[in-house]
Amino acid sequence: MTDYHDEPTLATLSASIDEWLRGFREWNTAIVAIDREEPAGPEPRWYVRMRGEDKDFTTIWLTLGQRTLRYETYVMPAPEENAAELYEFVLRRNETLVGAHFSIGIEDAVFLRGELVNVALSEDELDRVIGTMYVTVERYFRAMLAIGFRSRFLSS
Repeated sequence: MTDYHDEPTLATLSASIDEWLRGFREWNTAIVAIDREEPAGPEPRWYVRMRGEDKDFTTIWLTLGQRTLRYETYVMPAPEENAAELYEFVLRRNETLVGAHFSIGIEDAVFLRGELVNVALSEDELDRVIGTMYVTVERYFRAMLAIGFRSRFLSS
């Protein structure tokens, strides 16, 4: 085992993430909030909240572990109907996604998740991760709602 991701190295990475996120907020008008969660455990955690067009807000959580940066966003609650169709839809989207994948999480809600090894972490990669998460949610959210909550849209 390497000690590459020891505590001082992780502290340096954590400080870099703080700095990169501050820079992103300066030029990205979609970002409405960036914050670092008070340590509830050993892993630093941030959130980036962005205003969307199809989904009002997307909040991306970043968690720095010893070996990887994990990222995720809640996309939508469990479907009220057409669950098999919705899950097939997101699984087929996984085929073409790079660096992220749809998953079913707690209470059958739909999440978008990914992971990046810390040795590949840079400002450009963090920007790509946040951009991928945001664009993917914006691209598929409306179609996912139309499948999982079809009768709500038909009655309107």
